[in-house]
Amino acid sequence: MAHAAVLISGDRGDNEQDLVARVRRGDREAEYALYQRHAGKVHRLVFRLCADEDLANDLTQDAFVRAFSRLDLFRGDATFGTWIHRIAVNLTLNAKRSEQRRARWLAPIDDSIAAPVREQLDHDLVQSLEQAVDALTDGQREVFLMHTFEGYTHVEIGEILGISEGTSKGRLFHARARLRQLLARFAPE
Repeated sequence: MAHAAVLISGDRGDNEQDLVARVRRGDREAEYALYQRHAGKVHRLVFRLCADEDLANDLTQDAFVRAFSRLDLFRGDATFGTWIHRIAVNLTLNAKRSEQRRARWLAPIDDSIAAPVREQLDHDLVQSLEQAVDALTDGQREVFLMHTFEGYTHVEIGEILGISEGTSKGRLFHARARLRQLLARFAPE
Protein backbone atom coordinates (compact mmCIF):
# COMPACT_ATOMS: atom_id res chain seq x y z
CA MET A 1 0.00 0.00 0.00
CA ALA A 2 2.81 2.44 0.84
CA HIS A 3 4.47 1.70 -2.49
CA ALA A 4 1.30 2.69 -4.36
CA ALA A 5 1.14 6.01 -2.50
CA VAL A 6 4.71 6.78 -3.46
CA LEU A 7 4.05 6.00 -7.12
CA ILE A 8 0.95 8.18 -7.14
CA SER A 9 2.97 11.10 -5.81
CA GLY A 10 5.34 10.68 -8.74
CA ASP A 11 8.48 10.57 -6.59
CA ARG A 12 10.14 7.24 -5.82
CA GLY A 13 12.97 8.87 -3.92
CA ASP A 14 15.13 9.07 -7.03
CA ASN A 15 17.89 11.60 -7.24
CA GLU A 16 17.64 14.40 -9.78
CA GLN A 17 19.95 12.76 -12.30
CA ASP A 18 17.78 9.65 -12.33
CA LEU A 19 14.61 11.72 -12.65
CA VAL A 20 16.06 13.74 -15.54
CA ALA A 21 17.07 10.53 -17.30
CA ARG A 22 13.57 9.13 -16.82
CA VAL A 23 11.95 12.34 -18.13
CA ARG A 24 14.15 12.12 -21.21
CA ARG A 25 12.70 8.65 -21.78
CA GLY A 26 9.16 10.06 -21.56
CA ASP A 27 8.36 9.16 -17.94
CA ARG A 28 5.56 11.53 -16.85
CA GLU A 29 5.84 10.47 -13.18
CA ALA A 30 9.47 11.60 -13.14
CA GLU A 31 8.45 14.88 -14.76
CA TYR A 32 5.84 15.39 -12.06
CA ALA A 33 8.39 14.54 -9.35
CA LEU A 34 10.83 17.16 -10.66
CA TYR A 35 8.01 19.67 -10.84
CA GLN A 36 6.93 18.92 -7.26
CA ARG A 37 10.49 19.28 -5.98
CA HIS A 38 11.08 22.69 -7.50
CA ALA A 39 7.79 24.45 -8.28
CA GLY A 40 7.33 26.07 -4.86
CA LYS A 41 10.76 27.64 -4.71
CA VAL A 42 10.66 28.68 -8.36
CA HIS A 43 7.27 30.32 -7.80
CA ARG A 44 8.46 32.21 -4.71
CA LEU A 45 11.48 33.55 -6.58
CA VAL A 46 9.47 34.55 -9.65
CA PHE A 47 6.85 36.20 -7.45
CA ARG A 48 9.50 38.21 -5.61
CA LEU A 49 10.92 39.39 -8.93
CA CYS A 50 7.63 40.31 -10.63
CA ALA A 51 5.30 41.01 -7.65
CA ASP A 52 2.28 39.75 -9.56
CA GLU A 53 0.66 36.49 -8.45
CA ASP A 54 -1.01 35.68 -11.77
CA LEU A 55 2.14 36.47 -13.72
CA ALA A 56 4.22 34.41 -11.27
CA ASN A 57 1.90 31.43 -11.78
CA ASP A 58 2.15 31.77 -15.55
CA LEU A 59 5.91 32.23 -15.55
CA THR A 60 6.43 29.27 -13.23
CA GLN A 61 4.44 27.05 -15.56
CA ASP A 62 6.23 28.50 -18.60
CA ALA A 63 9.59 27.77 -17.01
CA PHE A 64 8.74 24.11 -16.51
CA VAL A 65 7.22 23.76 -19.97
CA ARG A 66 10.36 25.28 -21.47
CA ALA A 67 12.66 23.14 -19.33
CA PHE A 68 10.91 19.88 -20.15
CA SER A 69 10.62 20.70 -23.85
CA ARG A 70 14.32 21.56 -24.00
CA LEU A 71 15.64 18.92 -21.67
CA ASP A 72 18.00 17.77 -24.42
CA LEU A 73 19.88 21.08 -23.87
CA PHE A 74 20.40 20.34 -20.16
CA ARG A 75 24.05 19.31 -19.92
CA GLY A 76 24.07 18.53 -16.22
CA ASP A 77 26.87 21.00 -15.44
CA ALA A 78 24.63 22.32 -12.66
CA THR A 79 21.69 20.71 -10.91
CA PHE A 80 18.28 20.63 -12.54
CA GLY A 81 17.14 22.98 -9.75
CA THR A 82 19.73 25.58 -10.71
CA TRP A 83 18.86 25.19 -14.38
CA ILE A 84 15.10 25.61 -13.85
CA HIS A 85 15.73 28.66 -11.64
CA ARG A 86 17.90 30.22 -14.36
CA ILE A 87 15.13 29.63 -16.92
CA ALA A 88 12.53 31.12 -14.57
CA VAL A 89 14.64 34.19 -13.82
CA ASN A 90 15.28 34.81 -17.52
CA LEU A 91 11.58 34.46 -18.35
CA THR A 92 10.69 36.82 -15.52
CA LEU A 93 13.23 39.45 -16.53
CA ASN A 94 12.03 39.28 -20.12
CA ALA A 95 8.42 39.65 -18.97
CA LYS A 96 9.32 42.62 -16.77
CA ARG A 97 11.19 44.31 -19.57
CA SER A 98 8.41 43.84 -22.08
CA GLU A 99 5.57 44.83 -19.75
CA GLN A 100 7.40 47.58 -17.81
CA ARG A 101 6.04 46.31 -14.50
CA ARG A 102 6.85 48.21 -11.35
CA ALA A 103 8.01 45.71 -8.73
CA ARG A 104 6.03 45.67 -5.50
CA TRP A 105 8.47 43.37 -3.77
CA LEU A 106 7.06 43.76 -0.27
CA ALA A 107 3.77 42.03 -1.09
CA PRO A 108 3.80 38.90 1.05
CA ILE A 109 3.11 35.49 -0.39
CA ASP A 110 1.10 34.50 2.68
CA ASP A 111 -0.81 37.46 4.14
CA SER A 112 -1.75 35.52 7.28
CA ILE A 113 1.91 35.29 8.28
CA ALA A 114 3.12 38.72 7.17
CA ALA A 115 0.06 40.83 8.07
CA PRO A 116 0.84 41.30 11.79
CA VAL A 117 4.42 42.34 11.03
CA ARG A 118 3.38 44.64 8.24
CA GLU A 119 0.74 46.33 10.41
CA GLN A 120 3.43 47.25 12.92
CA LEU A 121 5.60 48.95 10.35
CA ASP A 122 5.27 52.63 9.86
CA HIS A 123 3.43 53.28 6.57
CA ASP A 124 5.97 55.92 5.57
CA LEU A 125 8.83 53.50 6.13
CA VAL A 126 7.13 50.78 4.07
CA GLN A 127 6.48 53.18 1.22
CA SER A 128 10.05 54.54 1.39
CA LEU A 129 11.47 51.03 1.50
CA GLU A 130 9.47 50.01 -1.59
CA GLN A 131 10.68 53.10 -3.42
CA ALA A 132 14.27 52.51 -2.32
CA VAL A 133 14.25 48.91 -3.55
CA ASP A 134 12.70 50.06 -6.82
CA ALA A 135 15.51 52.61 -7.16
CA LEU A 136 18.15 49.85 -7.19
CA THR A 137 19.52 48.70 -10.51
CA ASP A 138 17.93 45.52 -11.85
CA GLY A 139 21.02 43.50 -10.97
CA GLN A 140 21.21 44.87 -7.43
CA ARG A 141 17.48 44.33 -6.86
CA GLU A 142 17.60 40.72 -8.11
CA VAL A 143 20.54 39.79 -5.88
CA PHE A 144 19.12 41.68 -2.88
CA LEU A 145 15.74 39.93 -3.12
CA MET A 146 17.20 36.49 -3.84
CA HIS A 147 19.71 36.66 -0.98
CA THR A 148 17.71 38.57 1.63
CA PHE A 149 14.21 37.20 1.15
CA GLU A 150 14.68 33.84 -0.54
CA GLY A 151 17.87 32.77 1.23
CA TYR A 152 19.96 31.92 -1.83
CA THR A 153 23.72 31.78 -1.37
CA HIS A 154 25.97 33.85 -3.60
CA VAL A 155 27.07 30.67 -5.37
CA GLU A 156 23.44 29.77 -6.13
CA ILE A 157 22.65 33.32 -7.25
CA GLY A 158 25.68 33.28 -9.51
CA GLU A 159 24.60 30.01 -11.10
CA ILE A 160 21.01 31.16 -11.56
CA LEU A 161 21.82 34.60 -12.96
CA GLY A 162 24.93 33.53 -14.86
CA ILE A 163 27.26 35.81 -12.89
CA SER A 164 30.23 35.10 -10.67
CA GLU A 165 29.95 34.69 -6.91
CA GLY A 166 32.02 37.85 -6.52
CA THR A 167 29.65 39.82 -8.75
CA SER A 168 26.73 38.64 -6.64
CA LYS A 169 28.49 39.75 -3.46
CA GLY A 170 29.36 43.09 -5.03
CA ARG A 171 25.79 43.71 -6.16
CA LEU A 172 24.48 42.92 -2.67
CA PHE A 173 27.06 45.23 -1.10
CA HIS A 174 26.10 48.09 -3.43
CA ALA A 175 22.39 47.40 -2.96
CA ARG A 176 22.71 47.61 0.81
CA ALA A 177 24.82 50.76 0.61
CA ARG A 178 22.25 52.40 -1.67
CA LEU A 179 19.39 51.35 0.62
CA ARG A 180 21.22 52.78 3.67
CA GLN A 181 21.66 56.04 1.78
CA LEU A 182 18.04 56.22 0.63
CA LEU A 183 16.64 55.26 4.04
CA ALA A 184 19.05 57.30 6.21
CA ARG A 185 16.23 59.50 7.53
CA PHE A 186 14.77 56.45 9.33
CA ALA A 187 18.03 55.61 11.14
CA PRO A 188 18.11 56.33 14.87
CA GLU A 189 19.90 59.56 15.70
